[in-house]
Amino acid sequence: MKTIKQLAAVAATSLWATQGFAADEVTLQLKWVTQAQFAGYYVALEKGFYEEEGLDVTIKPGGPDIAPTQVLAGGGADVTVEWMPAALAAREKGLPMVNIAQPFKSSGMMLTCRKDAGISSTDDFKGKTLGVWFFGNEFPFLSYMSQLGLSTDGGEDGVTVLKQGFNVDPLLQNQAACVSTMTYNEYWQVIDAGLTDDDLVLFKYEDEGVATLEDGLYVLEDRLEDPAFEDKMVRFVRASMKGWKYAEENTEEAADIVLEYDASGAQTEKHQRRMMSEIAKLTAGSNGALDEADYQRTVDSLLSGGSDPVISKQPEGAWTHAITDKALN
Repeated sequence: MKTIKQLAAVAATSLWATQGFAADEVTLQLKWVTQAQFAGYYVALEKGFYEEEGLDVTIKPGGPDIAPTQVLAGGGADVTVEWMPAALAAREKGLPMVNIAQPFKSSGMMLTCRKDAGISSTDDFKGKTLGVWFFGNEFPFLSYMSQLGLSTDGGEDGVTVLKQGFNVDPLLQNQAACVSTMTYNEYWQVIDAGLTDDDLVLFKYEDEGVATLEDGLYVLEDRLEDPAFEDKMVRFVRASMKGWKYAEENTEEAADIVLEYDASGAQTEKHQRRMMSEIAKLTAGSNGALDEADYQRTVDSLLSGGSDPVISKQPEGAWTHAITDKALN
């Protein structure tokens, strides 16, 4: 028996067929698993915004063993959600990723630290163990440490880096003084585990002046040379941003839509609604077009890595307004 969603998809396909059109296929690779971090895309799918643009969009969830840059490079997706530091690092290494839209205006990354580990300011990081994710997520952290003048090789004058899993266990088990968290996700895992704000010190990258851009949309540069592909991306971005703005204004409904698409069944209503409320703060102020000042701030942060910067030179051709200029007009 077909589900309601499957029947709706069949109906949409039939409509296009009777009108003499075939919906253009687009595959989107997410940076992580199905959750409210990507609500705008699921809302656009559920509300028919992609269908209105003549698109048949497949959303592929990410996971701990999925690198969006590799999926894009291997042809497994037309467009991917990625953080700019990882995209620029990949571009410098030869993978010509281009930012075509930037739904997220602000960064949600921070270090969450225990006061009882002796942390009250960044001066207390010396000699401590700090947790950070890898697989491209470490670049903002490494840049932050570099700007603080802290070696990541350990020792009394530096920090010891703990390769953090996608959880907060090292903080809860006192294996690290601080762990990497997102304002919309892992921070709440810490709170739900029993620690309180009074037990913690938070260092938000946005407040520390080291924030880099997160969750942009990226494609391979050579594909933009194809007018048909460019047109698909214009329609995709337009529908996606419609989804994001709807999600911002209807956070609970957006979270509920995400839950409908969570095949794993691992997410909860409480967590997703809370996450969506926080995500709306990060997408607020963006119409989808990359802000050049935000881009340059990200580049400058990544270049300021002393003898081992995340990128070694100013990127060229790493973003374009060609898609958003057409999508937003």
